[in-house]
Amino acid sequence: MDTEFPDGALPDHQMYEHPLVKRYATKEMSFVWSPAMKFTTWRKLWLALATAEQELGIEISDEQLEQMRANLYNVDFDFADAKEREFRHDVMGHVHAFGEVAPAAMPIIHLGATSCYVGDNTDLIQIRDALKLIQRKLVKAIGILKKFAVQYRDLPTLGFTHYQPAQLTTVGKRATLWMQDLLLDLERVNHEIDSLPMRGVKGTTGTQASFLELFDGDHEKVKALNLRVCELMGFKRAISVSGQTYTRKIDYNVMSVLSGIAQSTYKMCGDIRLLANLKEVEEPFSKTQIGSSAMAYKRNPMRSERVCSIARYVMGLPASAAHTHANQWFERTLDDSAVRRIILPEGFLAVDVILNLVANIADGLHVWPNVVKSHVMAELPFMATEVILMECVKAGGDRQELHEAIRVHSMAAGAVVKGEGKPNDLLERIANDPVFTHVHAQLENMIDPILFVGRAPEQVDDFLVEEVDPILEQYESLLSVKSVDGVNV
Repeated sequence: MDTEFPDGALPDHQMYEHPLVKRYATKEMSFVWSPAMKFTTWRKLWLALATAEQELGIEISDEQLEQMRANLYNVDFDFADAKEREFRHDVMGHVHAFGEVAPAAMPIIHLGATSCYVGDNTDLIQIRDALKLIQRKLVKAIGILKKFAVQYRDLPTLGFTHYQPAQLTTVGKRATLWMQDLLLDLERVNHEIDSLPMRGVKGTTGTQASFLELFDGDHEKVKALNLRVCELMGFKRAISVSGQTYTRKIDYNVMSVLSGIAQSTYKMCGDIRLLANLKEVEEPFSKTQIGSSAMAYKRNPMRSERVCSIARYVMGLPASAAHTHANQWFERTLDDSAVRRIILPEGFLAVDVILNLVANIADGLHVWPNVVKSHVMAELPFMATEVILMECVKAGGDRQELHEAIRVHSMAAGAVVKGEGKPNDLLERIANDPVFTHVHAQLENMIDPILFVGRAPEQVDDFLVEEVDPILEQYESLLSVKSVDGVNV
């Protein structure tokens, strides 16, 4: 076979396309990390700086500010790219591109600032906006899971420890475990949104020396400039001290939050994948969806698998952020730049995909109650033996004799299940053994699965009322969008 690729063939498909953007991520999260968002934010930052400088007495005209204001979105990317190649400096390329359309303002664009004024502050604005999107999608996922938990609050199901059958729980109670993790993630997202500072106006090594020079040694005006720029850009505060950049510890904290969401959703979707194997639940499956190219009958949990696949990637990102923070020498080294251009947008794009998928899965998650019950009833006889023993003792039976009888019958029933592949016949054995005569009449009632779920239904109710409903009420406006955000699922 010819391995040479012919010249000119498939010209529109010879460049790598990032699957997070091409296949999965929503337009809104893609926009947050887009060149349009980035470079118009640079211009907004230059306008905010010039506006604050004028207010504090620097000679900047209204005409200069108006030209800047009128051209915030008039970005000639080709011109900026040409200037960047000329100067080998992206910020200066865009300074000149802005000055080209706002010529009166050219002398004062970027006045007193360093590249990190636009670079770092824009990163923080993008992080803030991206966190708000994640916040909304977390709340939406929690709201959808609440409906699922309510619907199945009292449907008994096998609990598993060590992935071996254990005491019963309910399908709804298991869903609250997933929700609890997401609520903890939401708390951390809220904390990052509320506490995220702007870098502000700091200068080349964080000392604000250039601005102190600009204001003729007036420290109060430099402080006022810093606060005013933050205010104009929608931040409550600037980071107190910095080198040239804001501390990369902030990036690590943010990536850790995203990793936490990835962990929670991986656990949830891992459970769903295992339950799908048991045929107890199925994720949404479209009418024309193909589960396997070879095995036409298959209904694979592909969306849950996709969540786990992407989540596994996100969980590894904090390590890169940790190394980047640890390796920043003194006031700044540039070896943070390239990796941050990758992990910050990719972390958010990936979690955006994950949460869209989780909302979609939860919204169409199908439970097969009869299959669930069959698995319960296969194990319940063993679990019911303690109750049977206690009732017989209350009626005057010998505890030791009863215990030995149960042991013998249990071993025999287990051998039938494991050795012959037949149903569990323990209850039949007990029903035919005269030593258990005292409970024969009520044996059926004694093995109703709902009697073995403890407080699971009530725990669902309490959890939803005490923990979930206040959150959903607080963010009610975020749930007004009825449809799950579009994504290639």
